[in-house]
Amino acid sequence: MTDQQLALEAINDAQLILEEYLRPCPKDNARILEKLVEVLERPALIVAVGRLQQRSN
Repeated sequence: MTDQQLALEAINDAQLILEEYLRPCPKDNARILEKLVEVLERPALIVAVGRLQQRSN
């Protein structure tokens, strides 16, 4: 998977988690935040974003 694909996948996953948070039904906000952190702290994503940032400089 390319760096761009990894980043897009993470953005998509994060959007789905935020949609869950915005639903008007009862929810476990702490768990939703944990899920979001899990997505954004994926080791492959952190490396990919680092490489993307290096390329853009």
